[in-house]
Amino acid sequence: MERAFWLREPGHGEIRTVELPAPGDGDVLVRTVYSAVSRGTESLVFRGGVPASQHDIMRAPFQEGEFPAPVKYGYLNVGEVEQGPGELLGRTVFCLYPHQTRYVVPATAVTVVPDRVPAARAVLAGTVETALNAVWDAAPQVGDRLAVVGAGMVGASVAAILGRLPAVRVQLVDIDPARAKIAEAIGVDFAVPGDALGDCDLVVHASASAAGLGRALELLRPEGVCVELSWYGDRPVAVPLGEWFHSRRLTIRGSQVGTISPNRPRSYGERLAVALELLADPGFDALVTAECRFDELPAALPAMISDEPSALCLRVTYDSD
Repeated sequence: MERAFWLREPGHGEIRTVELPAPGDGDVLVRTVYSAVSRGTESLVFRGGVPASQHDIMRAPFQEGEFPAPVKYGYLNVGEVEQGPGELLGRTVFCLYPHQTRYVVPATAVTVVPDRVPAARAVLAGTVETALNAVWDAAPQVGDRLAVVGAGMVGASVAAILGRLPAVRVQLVDIDPARAKIAEAIGVDFAVPGDALGDCDLVVHASASAAGLGRALELLRPEGVCVELSWYGDRPVAVPLGEWFHSRRLTIRGSQVGTISPNRPRSYGERLAVALELLADPGFDALVTAECRFDELPAALPAMISDEPSALCLRVTYDSD
């Protein structure tokens, strides 16, 4: 019997035993090596904050159960293929699968991790994929003045990708001065909100706070664009549209990983493959701020979520057997 993490009720998780189906033709059996908790989305799920109108949209590919609970939810999983097509046997793969010791999925649902990307870092692929999609939505230009407000997992990943563009000014903005270390690791500048540089062509907002969104709008030049990447769940958000919004003719554009920008005619598999290639950069290791064993996850997850504002990614390790 294998084991999986389930949210029993909002705020309370548990480990359950599961029986795997026999792999069919075209399936793979994967032994999980690492999984990870995406703090923003999974904390919202953990507290039962997914609005009823978004229950279908928010479903993870291999979710079991329904929101708010009981539900098996997660989408950052790296493992080793133990059974399946010969070209995948023994390979390290990424899959959008919840926290579970072993699982069976179609072979098309896994993506091989490049040899130059460590498995422990590859677990961030889903987060970097979200950030890549946001950059495609934002469509920055060479030489732009850019800011990312909110140095969480996704915001920091966006800043890391933007920092690769030629001749750009990129600043990662956060209320926690300790996150300057993350900016340094990914090779961009850092500022607390009051010290952030203005006159930006583009600002990506990822702090999931009304104050952060307000500051993002303040940093824009006339005709500037704010790409809103935060997911607020069931929380209402006040947007300061009575100050600079109209006089500067600003734009707020939504971005969500479920849809690929028409500016980039790529498949979902191609997008994930690009995200995994980006993870060859060791700077992304700074996004992992905590680690626990799988058996410790029911206790570690609520502790991580309450650890404001320092926690980013919780990586989960699995005993091999």
